[in-house]
Amino acid sequence: MNVVIINYGAGNIKSIQFAFKRLGVDAILSNNPEKIESADKIIFPGVGEASSAMKMLKNSGLDILIPKLKLPVLGICLGMQLMCLETEEGNTEGLGIFNTKVKRFSTSSKVPQMGWNTIYNLKSELFKNVNEYEFMYLVHSYYAENCQECISTTNYQLEYASALQKNNFYGVQFHPEKSSQAGEQILKNFLEL
Repeated sequence: MNVVIINYGAGNIKSIQFAFKRLGVDAILSNNPEKIESADKIIFPGVGEASSAMKMLKNSGLDILIPKLKLPVLGICLGMQLMCLETEEGNTEGLGIFNTKVKRFSTSSKVPQMGWNTIYNLKSELFKNVNEYEFMYLVHSYYAENCQECISTTNYQLEYASALQKNNFYGVQFHPEKSSQAGEQILKNFLEL
């Protein structure tokens, strides 16, 4: 299976590659449009700050390419947030794939949310053989608002969309590559879509 991790300079790439290697898949890194379009599955990672990540996408033309992809795409953490309409982080316009906005958590409690939290209201084949209220690993200061495309929910200060799906596009706020067996199951499910 040909899995491509989009390489645009904003990602926790090594741990994602290791997670796929454990599943018997050598995921390659690329920002080459032809390689991305010819893949079986695409991973859109992201760690860092939204406005600078979006600049890197625009500089390479990936901001035009990603929304047009027809194969399964999985956005992880900032990758998912950049697939939304906009984010308050740097007042950044997103790729507009998911019809929701990304907001900053209130500073009334600890921000960023860092560590393990549960996902529930699971509504997608992405969560096949994953239990309701399974723990996932999260590190983020911004969250996607609940919307029709929400396929899992998490509560931190409020309920928010911890995963989204629209057509062939999937996004998860948590890090499946760091979320033990349940996270590995989600990556396996993505490969089997």
